[in-house]
Amino acid sequence: MADHPVDEKLPAPKMATTGLQHVAAMYAGVVAPPLIVGAAVGLTPAELTFLTGACLFTAGLATFLQTVGVWKIGARLPFVNGVTFAGVAPMTAIVASTDDKKDALPVIFGAVIVAGLLGFLAAPFFSKAVRFFPPVVTGTVITLIGVSLLPVAFGWAQGASPDADDYGSAVNLGLAAVTLLLVLLLRRFTRGFVKQIAVLLGLVAGTLIAVPFGVTDFSPVAEADLVGFPTPFHFGAPQFQLAAILSLCVVMVVSMTESTADMLALGEIVERPADERTIAAGLRADTLGSAIAPLFNGFMCSAFAQNIGLVAMTRIRSRFVVATGGGFLVLMGLCPVAASLIAVVPRPVLGGAGVVLFGSVAASGIQTLAKAGLEKDNNVLIVAVALAVGVVPISAPEFYHAFPETARIVLDSGISTGCVVAVALNLVFNHLGRGGREAADVTHPMETGEDLTSPGKAPAAP
Repeated sequence: MADHPVDEKLPAPKMATTGLQHVAAMYAGVVAPPLIVGAAVGLTPAELTFLTGACLFTAGLATFLQTVGVWKIGARLPFVNGVTFAGVAPMTAIVASTDDKKDALPVIFGAVIVAGLLGFLAAPFFSKAVRFFPPVVTGTVITLIGVSLLPVAFGWAQGASPDADDYGSAVNLGLAAVTLLLVLLLRRFTRGFVKQIAVLLGLVAGTLIAVPFGVTDFSPVAEADLVGFPTPFHFGAPQFQLAAILSLCVVMVVSMTESTADMLALGEIVERPADERTIAAGLRADTLGSAIAPLFNGFMCSAFAQNIGLVAMTRIRSRFVVATGGGFLVLMGLCPVAASLIAVVPRPVLGGAGVVLFGSVAASGIQTLAKAGLEKDNNVLIVAVALAVGVVPISAPEFYHAFPETARIVLDSGISTGCVVAVALNLVFNHLGRGGREAADVTHPMETGEDLTSPGKAPAAP
């Protein structure tokens, strides 16, 4: 019996290029948190480079755990793991509340270790929630993942920093548009392997096109060291403070919720549905990777949703391709020069490719919703309200500004809030009380159901 495409081992050249494509897609997401937190701490450029390399190194280790797996650890799906952005706000808050900034990173690392270990113990119980994720819920969440990521691509398309003079300039937007066009042309007019690495080729071509415009910066390559190792506890031994631990435990719950949704999404895309056992194993990989990361000066790890779009678009479902990408991440952590090569890709070029990647995730969610029984008005309402709540952080970023910071960690994650709302509404409409009534009796969610409650009357004709 042939191996499932998820377990397929491709030829080495194909494995390397497609693995590198995954790294290119997620690189900006991995390096952004350490750059933001490191800047808040006041690290020197050399220390920032060290912290960024450490996060790349630990992301590679976590990706190995997730894709290759050991014992009951690892979903063994093509999942890339990296630093979760959900932890940025609470980590910067920890930095702000720490009198001696030299203690900030040790306090963060101590909190991440505790949150990771507690999450590891809770993984098998958390995974039981999979029964509450039918297609109407998973389709909604997958769509939200894509929609929530699109603003990231649009931000990249405008430039590296909102404070830069050229942010949103015609040159930056033009480079993003050209990269997007190149990826689309490669997908349309090429075949086979070239078609599958269209995103990587688009990134390379976009970077070369950007050179005459002065947007491509090669200084990271010139300044990077050839060899480096994330020395354990480089910034000091971990410190354990209750407030910091509680804050990052909340982040861990948010991260586990998003990872569960991501695993369900990827399971649908690769046609190996994620069951309770798979989700438990995947959450163990996330949480153990998070607990180990501070040893090498890394932050909390989580599954990267943007790479789901790459799997959906290329249809390369091998977990060993992503494991190869994890190998590149480890290499970048050990060889700063290698890491700097990816850093050369201008942010607008990444933005152009990101539109395709993240849009593909949303399209996959719509495909799942097509199988969710939307002829039933109950399901239409579930999708409508969950999507509306999920896009609040995107459409109205300050909507929850009056809420406590701890609550905002959850509320500002549209994926998490939309997921919770979808699960809750599915329980109310399709499981509790008369929720199991066939909604097909009502042709539209806005129509009245008066005729249905009157004895002897047939449903109104559509």
